[in-house]
Amino acid sequence: MTLDLPERDFDGYIFDCDGTLVDSMPLHFKAWAASFSHHNAPWEWTEDEFYASAGVPDRITVMELNQRYGANLNPDLVHQYKAEWYSRHLHEIEAVAAVADLARRYHFENRKISVASGSDLSLVIPSLERAGLVEFFDIIITPADVERGKPAPDMFLLAAERMGVAPENCLVFEDGQAGIDAAEAAGMPCVFVPSRIRA
Repeated sequence: MTLDLPERDFDGYIFDCDGTLVDSMPLHFKAWAASFSHHNAPWEWTEDEFYASAGVPDRITVMELNQRYGANLNPDLVHQYKAEWYSRHLHEIEAVAAVADLARRYHFENRKISVASGSDLSLVIPSLERAGLVEFFDIIITPADVERGKPAPDMFLLAAERMGVAPENCLVFEDGQAGIDAAEAAGMPCVFVPSRIRA
């Protein structure tokens, strides 16, 4: 994978987790499918719909699907089952090499780096551990830290604040449209990481 990096340096670098630092999107899709099946969801959720919602917090996704299909699945229970299924299959994931290499380089160059993920901290930490990256990130932002998740800019703005860097001097790495929209709303340039290409 070749990333289209800006030519200039930045004061801070913010990484999404799933599909960006960690090649976990296929596993998340399977976890969603398992949870929807377990809860008898009245819809067929396609892989295209899944990738289109990348970065959106789980419970928001369930609420939007409920509204679309006139259903009443419990977002917390759907999320809980999905998270437990995902945790049992963590051994299947690995780092996205090109992005992980950048994170390591920035860390060892003493650059300011952080993670801003739409997943819960209870999933982000073990995913980063599995990928051998967790020790590089002292700052990890999740939906629990903000009022609004992606595509709102809140998580990126909080990451910038905790790094002590102005938003316009941060570079975001993202694989999902919600995250790209959030970076734009935060006034931060963004590097797109294609989730479905790992060559």
